[in-house]
Amino acid sequence: MKPLDIRYSTILDDIKVSIQNSPELQTYLDEEEDEQYKAFQEKFEPSLHELYERVARENPLQLESFEKYLLDPEFEGLYLPKVLGYSVLRGEVNDLIKYSRPQNHFKDILLAIANSSNFDQVRNRAGQSIQIGFALSSDIWISNLLEKVENKKVRSYLLSQKIDKYRHEPSRRTGLVKYRKQFESLVFNSTDFPKTKAELNLNAHSMDRFLRYRAKAGFDNSSFSSEILELVQNKELRSESKYADILMLIARDYSQDIVPQVTAAFDELRTKPGFADWFFKNMLDFLTTSTKGVSGESEKRLAACLSRSTDDKITQYYNTIDTVHGKGVVHDDSIEKVREYYYQNAGRSTENACIRETIKGYFQTFLGNLPEEDYAEYFEINKIFAQYMEIFSNQKFNQDIKQMSMKYVTKLKKKYPDKRGRDYQDFKKFVKTTFVDFGFMTEKQLKEYFKTKRKKPPVAKA
Repeated sequence: MKPLDIRYSTILDDIKVSIQNSPELQTYLDEEEDEQYKAFQEKFEPSLHELYERVARENPLQLESFEKYLLDPEFEGLYLPKVLGYSVLRGEVNDLIKYSRPQNHFKDILLAIANSSNFDQVRNRAGQSIQIGFALSSDIWISNLLEKVENKKVRSYLLSQKIDKYRHEPSRRTGLVKYRKQFESLVFNSTDFPKTKAELNLNAHSMDRFLRYRAKAGFDNSSFSSEILELVQNKELRSESKYADILMLIARDYSQDIVPQVTAAFDELRTKPGFADWFFKNMLDFLTTSTKGVSGESEKRLAACLSRSTDDKITQYYNTIDTVHGKGVVHDDSIEKVREYYYQNAGRSTENACIRETIKGYFQTFLGNLPEEDYAEYFEINKIFAQYMEIFSNQKFNQDIKQMSMKYVTKLKKKYPDKRGRDYQDFKKFVKTTFVDFGFMTEKQLKEYFKTKRKKPPVAKA
């Protein structure tokens, strides 16, 4: 956690003064009605949310400090239900859908809510977060927290938020999934960068999640570039497997300005027995969990961080990948280089699986970005499909090509619905021949696929 920058704390102080001097607060204090608090909340929370999102984008390592700043009673409990939810979701959850370690930040925010003079109003928007947070926490942790709540009414309410159904793991899992969906559009990820082995093992999960999210969202991450460099150069951490996991993430998405330092770290790791096998397992996991396919940019950044001076399996692999990235997946040299590399390994090797996923990623990106009016290019790329299908001789690869082809052809059917039109006839003729040759569909299945679905006639009213 980094301290909150003065430019943010100054704005928060100004908002706090405005809150205390506002007529809305005075009206609420005079009448103590829920409607008055709601009007007060609606006036000030948008400003707090706007500033929070700014910090989340510009300086995400300061978010916890921002949230602690809001615990000041003079903020009157505003925005605390939201940050309580953020604290619930930041915790690492194990296979039993329980927190891997106690969540002290969740506890601090919840105690601030419990001790707020506006508890009755704040709790109306915090109930679900408390329920999920308690479901993920141990009974002992909850009991220790409740002992710190002096108000019996508040303590009784908090105790009632221990929901019986969440005692069962499947219900906790379902509840957490549904709860997370409510926060999908919000930016609240943060982490701590470790300096010791103990800190690395504690924070590896949150760092992994944080780095993946920031890279995917495309934010400016310069605010923690020094922390990344310090982590990469920390030799004390290199004996830990979790360091290698994080280094792979950094190389893929955060290495633009620190390639020599990342390369030096990899050079040391590559001298360790078994590292190459681990490397390819990690690579395959990355390639197979990328839902939108791999454009090649992340792989190019990783490739730039791997020295070719070491004669090992990693260098052999990247000599092949360099050709594909440099000349393109459709180039004859790339196809022959992949063929040569693929045949020198066992067909089911992890290295070969990585090659297949990389090539598939290129095709997936190509078809995903190909406009329907350029379908002639789809006809041409099928020639390349055929060559790689022959090289790999892998049923899953063939099925993946089929699925992405079907998706594109379905788009063509929607784009060109006129069955007598030239465009429709062009791609129909091509598909009926190619899909049979590739074994994607039978002639009978294709006939059914292109058949016009007749609408049922309306039922006559009696």
